[in-house]
Amino acid sequence: MMGDLGMRHVKVWCQIAADAGSMKPTLNLLDSVGKTISVNPMISMGLGNCYQNEVNGLSPGSHYAYFVGNESGEAMSDTLSFQTQPLWQYRTDPPELTFLIGSCTYVNESEFDRPGKPYGNGYEIFERMAQEEFDAMLWLGDNVYLREVDFSSQSGFVHRYNHTRNLPEMQSLLSKGAHYAIWDDHDFGPNDCDGSWIHRNWSRETFQAYWPNPETGIPGAEELNATQFLYGDVEFFLLDNRTHRVNHSMGPDKRQILGPVQRDWLLNALRNSRAPFKMVAIGGQMVSDAAIYENFAQFPEERELLFQEIDALGIRGVIFLTGDRHNSELSKLQLPNGNWVYDVTVSPLTSGSYDHTDEPNSLREPGTMVGVRNYGILEVTGPRKERVLAITVNDASGEKLWSRSIHAGEAYALTGGEK
Repeated sequence: MMGDLGMRHVKVWCQIAADAGSMKPTLNLLDSVGKTISVNPMISMGLGNCYQNEVNGLSPGSHYAYFVGNESGEAMSDTLSFQTQPLWQYRTDPPELTFLIGSCTYVNESEFDRPGKPYGNGYEIFERMAQEEFDAMLWLGDNVYLREVDFSSQSGFVHRYNHTRNLPEMQSLLSKGAHYAIWDDHDFGPNDCDGSWIHRNWSRETFQAYWPNPETGIPGAEELNATQFLYGDVEFFLLDNRTHRVNHSMGPDKRQILGPVQRDWLLNALRNSRAPFKMVAIGGQMVSDAAIYENFAQFPEERELLFQEIDALGIRGVIFLTGDRHNSELSKLQLPNGNWVYDVTVSPLTSGSYDHTDEPNSLREPGTMVGVRNYGILEVTGPRKERVLAITVNDASGEKLWSRSIHAGEAYALTGGEK
């Protein structure tokens, strides 16, 4: 699987069989005509026989291929291909971009699942997603569901990741595009857990072993599973909504999701960003004003502060990408100075789904509530100063359920509504 991809670098992840002994896998990089450029040792992540490697010194906008081999140079994997990001700045309009998004991947394991009707199903959604043409996929949390049997040992965390990652229907999707991820409660620890979770180091170590994200940690809070990256002219901010979280029932003086360090870093980074669309990925809903479950509306002081600062700083083009809710919807909020912020919630991929039409979210865009398993597509097109973000939500068979467009060149106005 390919992870972080830039103009001059790529990160690659692989996992070898548990019975492979002392074998040391290598990353074999090929040029566009199949000639070997380099053979690089894969670096053990120390968990689950996972390995990663970052190759640097690549050329922008160039085609490469790679495979994982053994010490004798024999291929152990399929040969996959990728293209580095182009150097477009000050030369051309930015490239057209396509991203997939989704959250909540529950893979049944009857021995350890709760009795009764299986909670997961519809794994063929991954095969359908693999048929899409996309540059990168962003996994929006609950990418695994840790079970009660997993919580008390790091080997339990590794088992859960292995069980999910080995799903046959997922393999084609993982082999295409670049993959980035955030976490939410179910890949951090128990349901609705927060910074009091005693084994959060296990959470982070296991997450980093299986996801080749950009380097995480922000100034003043290296423990946060947060990072950012630029893809074309779109900037992504991957937030950690668990490590500094304090439960909303602790009251207005204590409750928080981001905390001051992460919040200030985010605001500063957003203010410095020149991207027309600033995609802020976080596990739970941010814009919805329904103060239920784990929504940001349950943290009204921090919610008001964040939106006030976005408004006061004149930050435009903020699009929250969220999961968690086992339904999809688009929420929008116009700030006092006229600027808009949006929240694209896409959930679930394979876990249970629910129609929450009756929830009191007054900021929901009409016609966007989806109560079946689904995934999202984000397409960014148009000239540099007139970029358009098209948002589409499809069901598991690939049928379009709804679409909307946000126009950066028209004060981030929302259009669409067609099926």
